[in-house]
Amino acid sequence: MTVETTVRAAAAAAREAGRTLAAAPPADRDRALAALAGRLRDPQVRRRLLDANRRDVEDAEREVAAGRMSEALVARLALTEAKLDGLADAVDTLAAMPDPLDRVDLRRELDEGLVLERATVPLGVLGVVFESRPDALVQIGALCLRSGNAVLLKGGREAARSNAALVDELRAALGQADLPPAAVVNLPDRAAFAALLDASDLVDLVVARGSSAFVAHVRASTKIPVVGHAAGICHVVLYDPCPPAMAARIVEDAKCSYPAACNAVETLLWTPGTQPALAAVIERLTSRGVRCRGCPKTRAVFAGLEAATDADWDAEYGDLVLSIRAVADLDEALAHVARHGSGHTEAIVTDDDAAAERFLRSVDAAGVFHNASTRFADGYRYGLGAEIGISTGKLHARGPVGIEGLLSRTWRLRGRGHVASDYGPGKRAFTHCDLPADGDERP
Repeated sequence: MTVETTVRAAAAAAREAGRTLAAAPPADRDRALAALAGRLRDPQVRRRLLDANRRDVEDAEREVAAGRMSEALVARLALTEAKLDGLADAVDTLAAMPDPLDRVDLRRELDEGLVLERATVPLGVLGVVFESRPDALVQIGALCLRSGNAVLLKGGREAARSNAALVDELRAALGQADLPPAAVVNLPDRAAFAALLDASDLVDLVVARGSSAFVAHVRASTKIPVVGHAAGICHVVLYDPCPPAMAARIVEDAKCSYPAACNAVETLLWTPGTQPALAAVIERLTSRGVRCRGCPKTRAVFAGLEAATDADWDAEYGDLVLSIRAVADLDEALAHVARHGSGHTEAIVTDDDAAAERFLRSVDAAGVFHNASTRFADGYRYGLGAEIGISTGKLHARGPVGIEGLLSRTWRLRGRGHVASDYGPGKRAFTHCDLPADGDERP
């Protein structure tokens, strides 16, 4: 059997399983999520997961030693007891949320006895390709279970054993809730993902997480709609007046708490009058091992910095590296962000509320923050339970894609033998009376 045949068969089975999942009582999906959280806490399951991950990490460390992989990638790859605790808690949070399906948000009488309603439904079958973060697989899979979607998952090859083991747990959790395990599929390699991109008749949406070039490649390779979780070239702007202690704390968190994350800051911009804040930031970052690269004006003030090149302004380091540039004013800062930003998350640190408000309203990005770390750009931190990715596009979903981003709408019309030809000029008129969405009749 060819790769294409195998993937089409798996996608077809996932489509059928997804219909069952979507039509199941909410309690069944709740049970599947509870089973998944329980399995993530089970000591025997944990031993299997951590053993599979240990072997992936050992292979990755050999690649680092050979100069073929960065330490930052290994940091993303590793699973720990603490990470599994966090994943189990996140699944519990999703399970505690109200069921998102069949939620009526509009109900309208078109005529007596003819009532229209709009309700939430799953998208259907998703294909998701993501980087070497096994914890992302659990978040994505749990969101799909909560929203009634089937999913075919392609993780990074560096995490192949970890991903396969985690998909087994997702499928086992579905089975414990008497739901079809075929709703979750592991795609083992690039050839399988390439075959999925050809299955536009079976897959409703592709979520591509990776570099801008990779997302562009996926879009060019398929007729399936694509939501891109692309590069996170995030900026922090220091604008006068800028409290040094606040600036140092925010930039430290934005760079150092998880430098491989897409919401980590990559470029710091500073305006005249913020040199004390900049000094506090550089002192804090260098103490944490961050390599700071400055433009000529920055190095004129802080001579010990590495020299930044034009390439640095478009770099997503994913590591303990930060580029720093002096800008003349807020206009120049906004222009730099517009030219070099990726539309992910941008932040300004200042006590000038008017300047901050202008920044918040002028920057074109999924997230724009004032006096807060870019690391807040996250589905869990936003209260979405988890995220399937952070969309830097503008259609369908933008920013952290949680439950709402995995839903569509359907229109349901209930009548008593009504026909459209009875309505129009000189005929019967529509009433178009909005009714309570909870199903009560007109007041």
